[in-house]
Amino acid sequence: MLKLRDSFFFLPILCFCLVFIVDGSVHEYNGEKFVGKGNAFVVHGGSEGIYSSFADLYNVTATIGDSYIRFEKVTFRRPKEAANFSSKAIQAVVFEVEDRDSIGGSAYGGQRAVCCTADLTKLGVCLEGEVIYRPSTESPNWPKVFGISFNGDDEVATLRSRSIKITKTGVYNLYFIHCDVNLKDLTVEGKTIWKNPNGYLPGRMAPLMNFYGFMSLAFVILGIFWFSQYARFWREIFPLQNCITLVITLGMLEMALWYFDYAEFNESGIRPVGITMWAVSFGTIKRTVSWIIILMVSMGYGVVRPTLGGLTSKVIMLGATFFLASEVLEVVENVGAVSDLSGKARLFLVLPVAILDAFFILWIFTSLSATLNKLQARRMTVKLDIYRKFTNALAVAVIVSVGWICYELYFKLNDVYNEQWQSAWIIPAFWQVLSFSLLCVICVLWAPSQNSMRYAYSDEANEGFDKDDTTLTLIKPSSTPMKDFKSAAEARPVQDHNGAWNGDLEEDKTV
Repeated sequence: MLKLRDSFFFLPILCFCLVFIVDGSVHEYNGEKFVGKGNAFVVHGGSEGIYSSFADLYNVTATIGDSYIRFEKVTFRRPKEAANFSSKAIQAVVFEVEDRDSIGGSAYGGQRAVCCTADLTKLGVCLEGEVIYRPSTESPNWPKVFGISFNGDDEVATLRSRSIKITKTGVYNLYFIHCDVNLKDLTVEGKTIWKNPNGYLPGRMAPLMNFYGFMSLAFVILGIFWFSQYARFWREIFPLQNCITLVITLGMLEMALWYFDYAEFNESGIRPVGITMWAVSFGTIKRTVSWIIILMVSMGYGVVRPTLGGLTSKVIMLGATFFLASEVLEVVENVGAVSDLSGKARLFLVLPVAILDAFFILWIFTSLSATLNKLQARRMTVKLDIYRKFTNALAVAVIVSVGWICYELYFKLNDVYNEQWQSAWIIPAFWQVLSFSLLCVICVLWAPSQNSMRYAYSDEANEGFDKDDTTLTLIKPSSTPMKDFKSAAEARPVQDHNGAWNGDLEEDKTV
């Protein structure tokens, strides 16, 4: 008996495709060419997590609809000059990721055989020119393999429209495969539609629609609190609170746009490019503004210094660079076919954003350290207390972020074939929750109130933070004799607590 469990021909292809899954439930093929892999020619038709027709997203018994993969006008086309013979079968292979070892055969010619050869045909285990596969141990009717051939001088061969009902929750993969070397210039056109019980959203993305709905509600609640306080104490508002208002507004718009983006995607099966672009742009603007505000607060802007002085241009330049890098990354990841990205291409886009994030964090904590030292030296206890709380919140956020990044790496390294796809939505959701939590902390620390101005910059002599002084000024001892200094001090009038003036300074009195 042929041991198919040892076949690993599809593992590198499957690993690549599952890391960069196409994020559209309608998979369109626009003249894709078959690529030679071993003794077969392959086109990857799609990979998605699909929930069973008999269970909805929340594991309850009610069923909203059927899950299926539907083939619509899938057509294979060969060049006219090659249309002079009847070809071998061009097959569509649909299988669940757990059955990946069911595709392919034993080693032959130094490679794993996907197509049945003459020698394997003599063993009676397969038919020459067709894909080698065996039934799944759990579902005898799987994998699904069917195909069509060119007859005579036909230039086009079209698969019969059909739907494959999904009765088991899992990650499903589609490949178009042929074994005829004479069809090396063959292309495929048409589309397949992948549907979950609750709609057309891919299974790994389906929970995000509800998540963004809850996040929209959370931002509305935060907005009601903040804007009510803002309207109530508008006379006490200072610049930092206006910046926080901008971030909350951007956050509300971003969450609402993401929700409508997923809702439309779920309804039509095609991601709405316009809404996605707006959602991505508002999200990038919000993150950029948030970084800049946190950096300015760390420098003491609006609280202990009126301006950033010569640092303004550097902060703006860093923010603009971060916006451009983040916008490109988010557009590429959320708009278009994500599966077209190679690992190196994605790393090329992720790396600049990661470096800029690290630079922001380093600059923020360096500035916070200097600001805390200045506040402590000038004994501004109210502002020092609020800055210490702010520093603690940032430190916790950074520690949690590092821990979560380590978890992400562990998750991805141990889920090569995306078998934990039902939990994958938690990873992007975490970052939204973390940023929202930090925003809530900032809103609590600097909420508008009747005492707001005590946190704002005041033009007092002891708050000279607009100068970039990093050390306290040392007073040079005077060369004036002590008795002359004392005489001068005694000559100065001093007003006591009763309002009377006398010639004695409080500091010069002795016990």
